[in-house]
Amino acid sequence: MSPRYRVTLTEEERNELEALTKRGRIEARKFVHARALLLCDAGPDGPGWKVADVAAALGVTSRSIEHLKKRFVEEGFEAALARKASDKPPREVIFDGAFEAKLIALACSEAPAGHQRWTVRLLAEKAVELKFADTVSHMTVQRALKKMNFSLTARSTGKSRPKETRPL
Repeated sequence: MSPRYRVTLTEEERNELEALTKRGRIEARKFVHARALLLCDAGPDGPGWKVADVAAALGVTSRSIEHLKKRFVEEGFEAALARKASDKPPREVIFDGAFEAKLIALACSEAPAGHQRWTVRLLAEKAVELKFADTVSHMTVQRALKKMNFSLTARSTGKSRPKETRPL
C-alpha cells in the first residue's frame, strides 16, 4: 500500500526544522510536528519512517501524523507547523459586568413579600421579570454571586443598616 501523502523536504526546510528542534524553548506541539516531518521525510536525505513508527516514537496517534502530512502537502510548510485558526468565533458573552451589578443590587434589596431573604431561584426569576436577560438559570445566578463572594445566608448582605448613635 503506497502512502497517501508523501513528505519531501527541501534542504532549507530540513535545516529550519532541525534548528527548531534544537532550540531551547519551543511549543511542545510545534516540536512534535517538526520532529514528525523530519522523520516522515521521504526525500534523499530523510529517513522516511512509516507513519506507525513515527507515531509510536513521538507518542501521538497515526491519524495525527496523517493529518500533519496532508496539511504539509496541501497547505505548505508553515501551515503544518502553525496552529490552525478556529473556524467558529468564540462564544458571545451574555452575562457581563452590568448584569452582575444589577444582580448584586437586586440581592442587596429587600426580599419579596412572603420571603425572609432572597434565594438564587427567586433572584433568577426576578432578573428575567426585570429583563436583565431573556433567560437566567439559577446556577448562573449562583456563579455570579460566588464570583463576587456574596452570601445570601450571611447575616449582613451588604445593605446599610441604621447606625446607632453614641450617647454624649
